[in-house]
Amino acid sequence: MRYTGFALLIIVLLAACSAEKKANKAFRLGKYQNTIDIYKKKLANDPNDGKANFYVAESYRLSNRLKEAEPYYAKAGGRGLLKDSIQFFLAEAQKANGKYDEARKTLEAVIASTPDEKFKNRLEAYLNGIDYLEKLNERRSYYKVKNLELINTPSAEYSPVFLNNELYFTSSRGNGKVYEATGTPFTDIYKVASRGANVDLATVATLPEGINSENINDGCITFSPDGKIMVFAKGNSGKRKGTNDVDLYLTRFRNGAWTEPVALNINDPDAWDSSPAFSPDGRTLYFASNRKGRARERAGYGGTDIYSAQMDSRGRFSRVRNLGPEINTAGNELFPYVAEDAKLYFASDGHPGYGGLDLFVVKRVNGKTVIENLAQPVNSNGDDFAIFLFRADRGFFTSNRDGGKGDDDIYTFINEDPNLKVVNYYLQGVTYTPDSVGKLRILPNTKVSLIDHNGDVMQDFVTGNDGKFLFRIYENEDYNLIAETDGYLVKRQAYTTRGRGVDPSTLKELVTNITLDTMVVLDKIDLNKYFVLDNIYYDLDKANIRPDAAKELDKLVQLLIDNPEIKIELSSHTDSIATVEYNQDLSQRRAESAVKYLVDNGISPDRLVAKGYGELRPIARNTNPDGTDNPEGRDRNRRTEFKILEVGVIPKTIEEEEEFDEDKYFKSDGNN
Repeated sequence: MRYTGFALLIIVLLAACSAEKKANKAFRLGKYQNTIDIYKKKLANDPNDGKANFYVAESYRLSNRLKEAEPYYAKAGGRGLLKDSIQFFLAEAQKANGKYDEARKTLEAVIASTPDEKFKNRLEAYLNGIDYLEKLNERRSYYKVKNLELINTPSAEYSPVFLNNELYFTSSRGNGKVYEATGTPFTDIYKVASRGANVDLATVATLPEGINSENINDGCITFSPDGKIMVFAKGNSGKRKGTNDVDLYLTRFRNGAWTEPVALNINDPDAWDSSPAFSPDGRTLYFASNRKGRARERAGYGGTDIYSAQMDSRGRFSRVRNLGPEINTAGNELFPYVAEDAKLYFASDGHPGYGGLDLFVVKRVNGKTVIENLAQPVNSNGDDFAIFLFRADRGFFTSNRDGGKGDDDIYTFINEDPNLKVVNYYLQGVTYTPDSVGKLRILPNTKVSLIDHNGDVMQDFVTGNDGKFLFRIYENEDYNLIAETDGYLVKRQAYTTRGRGVDPSTLKELVTNITLDTMVVLDKIDLNKYFVLDNIYYDLDKANIRPDAAKELDKLVQLLIDNPEIKIELSSHTDSIATVEYNQDLSQRRAESAVKYLVDNGISPDRLVAKGYGELRPIARNTNPDGTDNPEGRDRNRRTEFKILEVGVIPKTIEEEEEFDEDKYFKSDGNN
């Protein structure tokens, strides 16, 4: 009898050990619902098992069910588990459940006990975010929010996108196989006929096979402005471990049907890449990723970050960039969306908010980034995310707040701010080049870049045969336009919108578009062609560089930096007053002084030749035909010029080589 009892004990222990191994394996594979189910059985016998509570809490958190994690974090603990981290997650869960005072006490206790200064700073920032809510609630809101009841079900409906009188959304309402991370069915993409927020429920249908796939999560879509390109997320197929098995795919609408989806070349095989959104001009794709950072990308700041990538005319993507620490935090930032007014919206649990994910908007104010919480009633202590505006004052978003139909629901909103006026500023221009007689002609196939005051590239545009380019710009900002094409000098040109804005209070329409005009003239690279530098003046009988001359020479420094392949002769010329010998010597000293200034400002002396020509090469008469003085002619002759002596080949930088080589990894659909 003793033996039988002992044997039964061994069997029970082995079974428990086997169940724990199974649960831990499921957790590593991202099968969080399986982990929850197994450990809950263990908790039924021992509710205070710290390790079991921890894995249940983590599984709820990692499958976006933070509210349900709270009672389990409260009991979590054990050998090898970080107590401070558990308490931080407990505070997050308390906040998600609207228990702000409890979350504050939990954070204060961790701050007092943790020795990790970096972690302490994060906790203090999170605590300050709770205090910030009091100020946020004092702000008046003009938003009116309503559950889109006709669409929503007890299953999840999220990521609404409106296009051509159809509302697209993602839902788990199907009755197929259950996704083991959440315990709910896999998601598909649906669409329904809609006039704004008025949907025709009878028209609800899934997108065709090829877009939606069996036993795979499909969802989070975006369209190019013409509706002919769709990018969407697809994954959790089980081919890779955990939640990182999510990538972005592109399909085109051709001959009345969507083409076979193709994985984007910007996917990171070791990361979760999802929630894509095209910019209004269709040239930039924003998305969220938990990648660690690759060549030419800044490493992530924690959790999921928002990135951007540029799309060319063939649908290829490049120049992946992290949006930086102003937007991305140690938490999660995802579901980006760019409205017609160029404001970036996104969801975050890292910026101060009510709990879970909150919706934020990024505004540009005098060239600076300002991030604003949309406040209640748009935000709640639940997850609020995936906003989309089908008009400047109304749209959709997603929330799992209390009072919904279940899981994630789609909500509609209206902004009734009486002072809401949207002003969109655009800069349009044309690239030209002078012909042999100085007449301007259109220069096609020119890359024009818009550079902000920090020197960062905001947008690129390649002109067509008409030489036209178009950029979205902002009020009260300073820019540079940089234009380049083969065989021509790179041209850098300043542009400002200061003093060119309009007062929104004077406008009657909800949306006003203002287009400003400019032109950029590029000079062809011709050997021995002279370019006159304006306003390079010297004091009488002196060769030192005056402050006014330095400003002009700074422009030449920038030109040489922008065109590193050219070697120039910098020459100085005089009028005919004084002797030939004196003028020759003076012009040589002035040319050498100008070259020294360029070298002192970073230009290699190997690229520069100083040459004084004295009075030998006038471009105007120093005297009139009757022998009298010609001041205007002498003024033109006292000039500084440069000419191009050589054009070399600059080796590609490592970054350029990597960018070039990256194209071979693009997974073509055979139509590019």
